[in-house]
Amino acid sequence: SDPMEDDISWSHPLLIGCRASTKWRDGKYHTAEIIEKKQDDEGEWLYYVHYIEFNRRLDEWVSADNIDLSDVQKPNKKGPVTEALTSSTDGESPRKITRNLKRRYDEINHVQKEEDAAKTALEKEHEEITKVKNIDVIELGRYEIDTWYFSPYPEEFSNAHKLYLCEFCLKYMKKRKTLCRHKMKCNLRHPPGNEIYRKGSLSVFEVDGKKNKIYCQNLCLLAKLFLDHKTLYYDVEPFLFYIMCDCDSRGCHMVGYFSKEKDSPDDYNLACILTLPPYQRKGYGKLLIAFSYELSKKEGKVGSPEKPLSDLGLLSFRSYWTRVLLEILRKHQGNLSIKDISTMTAIKTEDIITTLQSLNLIKYWKGQHIISVTPKVIEDHLKSNAKQGALIDPAYLHWVPYQLDTKSRK
Repeated sequence: SDPMEDDISWSHPLLIGCRASTKWRDGKYHTAEIIEKKQDDEGEWLYYVHYIEFNRRLDEWVSADNIDLSDVQKPNKKGPVTEALTSSTDGESPRKITRNLKRRYDEINHVQKEEDAAKTALEKEHEEITKVKNIDVIELGRYEIDTWYFSPYPEEFSNAHKLYLCEFCLKYMKKRKTLCRHKMKCNLRHPPGNEIYRKGSLSVFEVDGKKNKIYCQNLCLLAKLFLDHKTLYYDVEPFLFYIMCDCDSRGCHMVGYFSKEKDSPDDYNLACILTLPPYQRKGYGKLLIAFSYELSKKEGKVGSPEKPLSDLGLLSFRSYWTRVLLEILRKHQGNLSIKDISTMTAIKTEDIITTLQSLNLIKYWKGQHIISVTPKVIEDHLKSNAKQGALIDPAYLHWVPYQLDTKSRK
């Protein structure tokens, strides 16, 4: 390569795909890749950047003077390096996992290669469209929340810097005064659907995607602002949505939700899960997960979340599985098989095995997984997981499993 290449003196506008030291909110410079660029009204350049060492939710527009021109790398020959965009805590990128599964399915079912090419082109186009955040902030109830990712709100809303949402029906608007007018008319004070759990101020509503289609579509659009890999927005009818709320005299305020297929051939008991940012790190994620397993127990089934999980979703599940398994092992002094634990907890055996492996509490001996623990080891693990409140109390769950209407099925 030409030794002169490294001595280019860079000036604005920089090329898309360049990497440069960019000043972040901590005042320090971090390597970032330029994803998009535009000029403001004064003709100054703005760059939409992805910080290589951070998750995509921190991508943002920065002004040209935040970029150190003495430290710029030119674009990779293959075009912008978007590999890091799909970062996940579990080593393999979630997009790759789903693609590999798709490929294996296609091989078994002899799906033609052209269809695959079309799919890849669609995925590329999807990544292209979704790489730049379209809405920066939403107002929901008493919170103003910075968004994390792109969401496919209709065109006329999608380039508003801020959207105003009714916190009860989730209708979205561009102006505060439209929201104020809407609030005078909207008589919802809780999610539509049946309240199936209430203990203290914690409440859960079950909403049917077929009966409350608009609400569920609005919920999915809102959720996409905080989930990178969510692909379902409009096809809500095959799903039930479980909305967890914190209730006070003004109404039931959504803290998070999970969705679940009405009829899952793979025994998934949860499709999508989200705790809204103002309520994160308060234990609601684990409550939602615990709730999904209480439903599975009522159905007499074992369940598992649909893969791939987001990075935060995986952390919450790991933490929930760890807690439940340690408490059961302590109570039964470890005299249980993996199958017994699965029956008692409704957790799938694969999830039990990976969790026990991550805690180093399982050995593989003579072709079988053997749980190997001592009371002291359990106590030590429980101490490090000690800061956790109560989970769901099944005595307060009033719910009958969903019965699929066989007549309406083809």
